[in-house]
Amino acid sequence: MDAVRVALLREVLAGTQWPGAARRFAWSLRRSVVPAGGQLLLVGTEGYEPWHLAAHLVDEAAWSGQPELAPTLVRHHVRAGEPPHLSVGLGRLAAARRGHTLLVVAPGAPGEGLLERVHDARRAGATVLSLDGGDPDLGTLAHEALSVPATASGPAPDGEMDLDTVQHLVSAAAGENGLPAQRDPRRFRDRLARLADRLTAPPPSRW
Repeated sequence: MDAVRVALLREVLAGTQWPGAARRFAWSLRRSVVPAGGQLLLVGTEGYEPWHLAAHLVDEAAWSGQPELAPTLVRHHVRAGEPPHLSVGLGRLAAARRGHTLLVVAPGAPGEGLLERVHDARRAGATVLSLDGGDPDLGTLAHEALSVPATASGPAPDGEMDLDTVQHLVSAAAGENGLPAQRDPRRFRDRLARLADRLTAPPPSRW
């Protein structure tokens, strides 16, 4: 989702909790990873892999000048021959310690195995954040959680939201918050030029 679509989405959602909630969650993410120099681990459930969020965070890390936002995608199943950035298995969570941030994306029940690994990472000192569908066990483990109850796809008139859309709001807010506030017109023109390049670029292939 490009910057213009995110801006339009925020207009549609004005007056609901979601733009503010996404920004607060994004700030918690930045506050955790930036001072630590990164160390962001992103993991989904066995049935849901957040590769799209991983790709957006990589983009926002580059565009915002906050490389710490770029995550390591931790996968439940790694197939032989996949590139290094898609070859990190669940064993990586066992090495999480203080200074690491573990972002869990779980539309449904995360499963006992993942919950145990998240619990162990928290006990070892890692900061746990979750984007979830309201699972109480995961919510208890998370230092910061943004819960999105399952609904029909996309924003609804009453302000309900689906988890995929909220991930777009969070990743965009994380990148925006990373941009230093200043009025240099040259910096403004540079940002406009980058935005134009982004909007005219062909759709990306699967990350």
